[in-house]
Amino acid sequence: MADAGAVGAHEEDATRRDFIYIAAGAVGAVGVAGTAWVFVDQMNPAADTRALATTEVDLSAVEAGQQIQVLWQGKPVFVRHRTADEIASAQRDDYANLKDPQHDADRLLQADGAAGKPEYLIIEAGCTHLGCIPTFAEGAYNGWFCPCHGSVYDTSGRIRSGPAPENLYVAPYVYLNDTTIRIG
Repeated sequence: MADAGAVGAHEEDATRRDFIYIAAGAVGAVGVAGTAWVFVDQMNPAADTRALATTEVDLSAVEAGQQIQVLWQGKPVFVRHRTADEIASAQRDDYANLKDPQHDADRLLQADGAAGKPEYLIIEAGCTHLGCIPTFAEGAYNGWFCPCHGSVYDTSGRIRSGPAPENLYVAPYVYLNDTTIRIG
């Protein structure tokens, strides 16, 4: 017959051993998680990169018929204050034979899906053919013209002729108030 004191000591050793295994496992898991966090955290963008993630623009400084160029993430963006004639021309051409069909109202949507204002068009300033910066008020459609290879865009930034495969891209923006937008 087994000694009762030996059985109790054996059970106490097993309980102590289980605790040591669990404690060692927990400490190991915390160490692995801490090491993994360092590697994951280093993949986040740097502070200077995050600072370029958005750009705020005061629209009250842009007169009707004027266009300004701002930088967003190191890329130029056109902010165009369209005249009533430019808006009418863009809306009239909604049903024209377009290479990349898109209505003018769809090109004014804010990043959150809300409707934008027809008088302001916010587009990335890079031709969709090879990335050259187009100039305004040139070409047959009174919009943008890419001097590199001859792509012609209308007053809504839609491709009308030339080698560019797509419309000028609409920059993601939202209105912060009536006169300020945030790009990005």
